[in-house]
Amino acid sequence: METAALIVVLVIALALFFDFTNGFHDTANAMATPIATGALKPKVAVLLAACLNLVGAFLSTEVSKTISHGIINEDAISSAEMLPIIFAGLIGAITWNMLTWLLGLPSSSSHALFGGLIGATIVGTMSLSSVNFGEVLGKVVLPAVIAPFTAGVIAFAATRLAYLLTRRYDGKPDGRDGFRWGQIFTSSLVALAHGTNDAQKTMGVITLTLIVAGWQSSSQEDPYTWVVFACAFAIALGTYVGGWRIIRTLGKGLTDVKPAQGFSAETATASTILASSAFGFALSTTQVASGSVIGSGLGRRGSKVRWRTVGRIAIGWLLTLPAAGAVGAVAALIVTWLGGWGVFIDAVLAVVIIVGLFLRSRRDEVNASNAMSEVADSGLAVKVKRNPPPTRRQRRIAREEARVRAEQQSREKAAAKAKAKADAKAAGERSKADAAAKAAARPGKGGDKK
Repeated sequence: METAALIVVLVIALALFFDFTNGFHDTANAMATPIATGALKPKVAVLLAACLNLVGAFLSTEVSKTISHGIINEDAISSAEMLPIIFAGLIGAITWNMLTWLLGLPSSSSHALFGGLIGATIVGTMSLSSVNFGEVLGKVVLPAVIAPFTAGVIAFAATRLAYLLTRRYDGKPDGRDGFRWGQIFTSSLVALAHGTNDAQKTMGVITLTLIVAGWQSSSQEDPYTWVVFACAFAIALGTYVGGWRIIRTLGKGLTDVKPAQGFSAETATASTILASSAFGFALSTTQVASGSVIGSGLGRRGSKVRWRTVGRIAIGWLLTLPAAGAVGAVAALIVTWLGGWGVFIDAVLAVVIIVGLFLRSRRDEVNASNAMSEVADSGLAVKVKRNPPPTRRQRRIAREEARVRAEQQSREKAAAKAKAKADAKAAGERSKADAAAKAAARPGKGGDKK
């Protein structure tokens, strides 16, 4: 009994650490684009995201129920088997989260969690029937395929509409500066939506652990209040730390984000996540945010999407479930072979992996000051040319100004010519008058002879 209680405590601690990594891994989903366009300062952005993640965690528990009563057939697994399985699954999820964070890849923390749990369950029980693959397909795999595409299409249409209905009057090369104010609202909505979805997943894991250990009735689907508070604060703290490597990738690695694009991408991300949370779909907010940024890049005429980076991210998406599942399976295999000592060895290995990846990240540290070097230098992550080509409106204004200047110059030339002619005429008349006066003043030759 004491061993089981110790494992429960270890699982809860590891689950909260996963929640923490989920927070800093997914900060970019809400705040990469407003940081990139200069709508929010980096540290202000992550603080705002942390507060709204905290609030969002209290707004819904539907996704939590999917995790605790859906993915794994916990009724068919004894508590002696299930607790180490959850522990091993969390190790798989955390390992993948830390690795992709180090590489700056916006992978899915949600799919890492599912992959780790599925892999650990299959190895721990030596049975495929322990996993509810119908639920996995319906509420995990299909949303993973549909949601990024849907968000991308919405972002594409919203970006097109934004540029169609607005005109640029500020004369700045990065364009439509007013959308930066709108980004503060839309990015806040994404952070709130992230709390309603991702924080629930850790709540579901802890609730599943408590049910398996017999500390919570299986008929009670909602997580305990202390579980909600603990998970909400863990993900908020992770969000405040900020995953600056992934922020850099989403903010400027996929495409050069301008204010209208950022506004459209965040609107698409928030609407997709909130709709999924309402239906209990355990959605990957990272995939949705990435799809939205790509869609907004395609929606702006002249924008370039960096497809090589998109390809790297897509490969990360495809590898997330199997890779996290493989690590979870190895961790579960160690427990199966060594029992209680296996749990201890897994815990030590998890600490070694986490510390090792963190120390590796310090070699080329990315933080708030250098995540967006252009932002730090100029307030914008958009690389603006020193002499950007003029827009159609600017060309029209330039032509009108040139016409007015030509008319003014023509009038000035005519006036100058008329003045010169008048001056010449006046000078001629003055010279004639002077000559006549001189002639009149000089004595005549005939008069002197007489």
